[in-house]
Amino acid sequence: MDEKATPVARTEIQPRRPGAMKAFWRSIRKPLAQSRFSKNVLASMLAQALRFIKLTNPLVEGSSDLAKARDEFSPAIIALWHGQHLLAPAVYKGAQGVVAMVSRSADAEMNAMVVEKLGLEAVRGSGGREGGSRMDKGGARALIALKKALDAGKNVAMIADIPKGKPRDAGLGIVTLAKLSGRPVVPLAVATSRRKVLEKSWDKTAINLPFGRGAAIIGDLVRVPANASDAEMEQKRQEVTASLNAATEKAYRLVDRIR
Repeated sequence: MDEKATPVARTEIQPRRPGAMKAFWRSIRKPLAQSRFSKNVLASMLAQALRFIKLTNPLVEGSSDLAKARDEFSPAIIALWHGQHLLAPAVYKGAQGVVAMVSRSADAEMNAMVVEKLGLEAVRGSGGREGGSRMDKGGARALIALKKALDAGKNVAMIADIPKGKPRDAGLGIVTLAKLSGRPVVPLAVATSRRKVLEKSWDKTAINLPFGRGAAIIGDLVRVPANASDAEMEQKRQEVTASLNAATEKAYRLVDRIR
């Protein structure tokens, strides 16, 4: 009698769905984002990372003397560019204290928490609208809070360009604060030789990386008279733009060793 071979059952290996991990992340992302505990842990980790990056990027020769500038100009308005400001809270600190304006968007809540972990105070607001001619109510309230901080002898830090506007072009908010407070605008640029530039971001955000060279450059100060006209305000806005761009270019030349 012929024996027929019993067919062996084949176990089908199901291919892993390429979108499984993405779907899982989407399912937990919102609860994590809403968890105060998760935000607090992440903010602490980011603050420690910034401290480590600062520590491993010693300032090169030619950098500005930040301690001397703090003593000479405080209280002052520290001007920064979007996308070039990430390491600044870990670099520019002092006994006078620093109050930083942070966007009121939901995405910027983490930025405010990181700033506070680094020992700064955060005020939520925006520097103005694109074109630099108007401030919304939230921005106006933030300017009032920053002026009070300046009156109390604290330095304030403010992103000079407008969110999602033209990058590296100052808005009117920062010169308005200078006019109201009588305090100078101090352009500050911080750069590192090792960095990851997010080319697709609107402001070409530079993510500073450890184990490189750092530079911190203070540009020419800009003072705004209390009786400045609209034309003078526009001129001062352009001066802030030019000074902060010059400081940024110099900082990158130093860390990249370009003469």
